[in-house]
Amino acid sequence: MLSRKDAIALANCDKEELEHLCSEAAKVRDTYWPNTLTYSRKVFIPLTNMCRDTCGYCTFVKHPDSGQGNILSRDRVLSDVLKGQQQGCKEALFSLGEKPEKRYAYARDWLATLGHTSMVNYLTEVCEMVLDKSLMIPHVNAGTLTFEEVKQLKPVSGSMGMMLECTSARLMKKGQPHHACPDKAPGVRIQTLENAGKLDVPFTTGILIGIGETWEERIDSLLAINALHAQYGHIQEVIVQNFRAKAGTAMANAPEPTLDDMRLTLAAARLILHPDISLQAPPNLEQEYTAYISAGINDWGGISPLTKDFINPERAWPQIATLAGACESAGYQLQERLTVYPKYLRSAERYLATNVHAAMPASRADGLAVEQCLSPNSVTRTQGVAHA
Repeated sequence: MLSRKDAIALANCDKEELEHLCSEAAKVRDTYWPNTLTYSRKVFIPLTNMCRDTCGYCTFVKHPDSGQGNILSRDRVLSDVLKGQQQGCKEALFSLGEKPEKRYAYARDWLATLGHTSMVNYLTEVCEMVLDKSLMIPHVNAGTLTFEEVKQLKPVSGSMGMMLECTSARLMKKGQPHHACPDKAPGVRIQTLENAGKLDVPFTTGILIGIGETWEERIDSLLAINALHAQYGHIQEVIVQNFRAKAGTAMANAPEPTLDDMRLTLAAARLILHPDISLQAPPNLEQEYTAYISAGINDWGGISPLTKDFINPERAWPQIATLAGACESAGYQLQERLTVYPKYLRSAERYLATNVHAAMPASRADGLAVEQCLSPNSVTRTQGVAHA
């Protein structure tokens, strides 16, 4: 494991040192995640694009006054899920703005027409609907959650996630990207990660680089994630995501991380994090796939054949065949996984609610996904050989 002191010293490494670091990270990946890089076939469901936070780099969030703020209906959610099911998707990724009802009467009124007083309660209902009426497993990315909210969502989801982004409170000061964003307070986000750990929820988190953080703050964020995993063992994957400037935002003219900056961060992450944590980089934010592979990643995250990346709509998902070709050229096979990683499937009695485990799509002996031929209207679940 890379120490904090040694990791911070990497800030000024030269090209030769970077290549050596990437080589060491790749060795760790090849030891613990040999021969295979994975992805999850998903449908992206933006349950609401309203949020009480206004981050300086975000175009996903829409203000109610814009006329674009919305909450998806049950029928729309189920329609998209069943369309994805027909295309072999197994993960329903629910991504949504945080607690809009705490800021906007418009959101509260819309939720009232749906029979709810909070987005988390409505999310719970639609996740249960997905489990009941499709073959898909919900993955919940609802931002900060209390202990009780995590407890409420566990019986209707296979896994959950929330980007830590950065542990620096400095980024909440005026003029910084998280100013006036109460849900981006580092302590609140760390508490969500801890809540998930206490409740044994397979969890995805990560850091967003290039939003004004220092290299030292970046390293401290990775160390904080690793410390929580050491305590609870629930962090199944960590994403290193590169900031992309978007027109119309406060950071529209901010510099983006370079490819070498991403490689350095990925390699450092692989050497800081426990080797059993999957390391992921979004493939639609950078097309130099082999450069990411060389820096130690083992996973590409969710890729949708149906829905766009609503967080980064200007960045199309890569064709899975194209990504598979890049993996093969680097000496790896691209394989589909489930929303829950094999390690957590092997301990399903701890990490999964009984009903969710029973609903899990078929898995191979190694715990990765089984390709399935599904009829358009089928809701019959095929159990895996071993769920191993």
